[in-house]
Amino acid sequence: MQKQDQKIAAFGSSYTGCIFYGVTMPVIVQTLEDASYQDQQDLQKIYRDAPEWLFSPFSGDVDLIESALAEGSFIAGRFNDRLLGAACLQRHRDVWYLSHLCVRKVTRRRGVAERMVNQARKMASQAGAELRLRAPAGHLEAQAIAARLQVPLEVLTT
Repeated sequence: MQKQDQKIAAFGSSYTGCIFYGVTMPVIVQTLEDASYQDQQDLQKIYRDAPEWLFSPFSGDVDLIESALAEGSFIAGRFNDRLLGAACLQRHRDVWYLSHLCVRKVTRRRGVAERMVNQARKMASQAGAELRLRAPAGHLEAQAIAARLQVPLEVLTT
């Protein structure tokens, strides 16, 4: 095992690599439990620039964040103790639903969302469930990521 591979193996099953300017960046995808003050600030930054359609059925970013924190349904992508992306993960017996997936504007288009979806799919598979994405009808961004990652997409009802 090469030195770089040893470093990657040390992160365990939640590690995913992300390439930034030729450097491997360890993005750790984890369930967000007991969100710190900094985590809550990062969540506000993540959802601040999100399109309005992403918040459905919530009234806005604050409502979404408060609800997901109360339910314990957030998963997040973290780098250097800062959250880069977040999503709601609802776990059911046979199917898990990933919704409200958003990455901070300054970090978008760098593979963070893909790594979050792949980790959620792995977690669901380990629990004997299938992962499906959920988004409001008619949004090309959601359709594109679902098609690219070959994850079923369901319409999120309000």
